[in-house]
Amino acid sequence: MSNGVDELRKKYPNLYREWGGVGTLRIGAVRTDPEEARKVACAQHGYEPTVVDFIRRCDTDQQALEIIDFLERRGEISRDYAKSLRLQLKCFGLRSFGSKKEAGYYERG
Repeated sequence: MSNGVDELRKKYPNLYREWGGVGTLRIGAVRTDPEEARKVACAQHGYEPTVVDFIRRCDTDQQALEIIDFLERRGEISRDYAKSLRLQLKCFGLRSFGSKKEAGYYERG
C-alpha cells in the first residue's frame, strides 16, 4: 500500500510537481484581523504601521505583550483582536507574526 505522497503523485501529477517545488511560497506569519491585513495591502498613500509591524520589532514576548496592551488601552485595537494576538503569541511564539524587523528595514526596500 502506498503512502499519501505516492497517492498524490499518481492521482494528481501536476499538483505534485508544483507542491513544494520552485516558486513555492512559504507563509511565515498570519494576520487574523481583516482590517490590519487591508492596511498592509492597501498602503498607497504612505505607510501606516500596524500592531503586527510593532510586534515584529520586539525581541521578547514581554515586549510584544506591552505593545498589545498599550494599543488596546488607547483603543487602537479592539479587545477581541488584542485577545487573539495574545493567544497567537502564547501558542505560536513571537516569530509567528513574521521575521524580526530591524532598524532600517524600510530604508533597505
